[in-house]
Amino acid sequence: MKEIELITELSVRLDRDKQDIEAMLVALGDIIGNQLANNDIISLHGLGQFEARKKTERFSANPVNGKRYLIPPKQIPVFRPVTTLKNYLKTLDTNG
Repeated sequence: MKEIELITELSVRLDRDKQDIEAMLVALGDIIGNQLANNDIISLHGLGQFEARKKTERFSANPVNGKRYLIPPKQIPVFRPVTTLKNYLKTLDTNG
């Protein structure tokens, strides 16, 4: 599903203008981004948790010239779905 399809679907279900829905999604993205930047965990009931995890520094090699590079530590966003969502997706896999 693309963003415009999500906006259209939410617009129909919530009986709101597409511009309102788009503004809500932008605000949601901003809020989640700001909270992850502050190392907070965002829990959405029925969906899962967003959190920021720190990847440690590591070495990587360029396959072309063989040079090794140090990759600095960084924060990465991680999503962990709730168990009910995981189980639902498993039933879709087994049932076709």
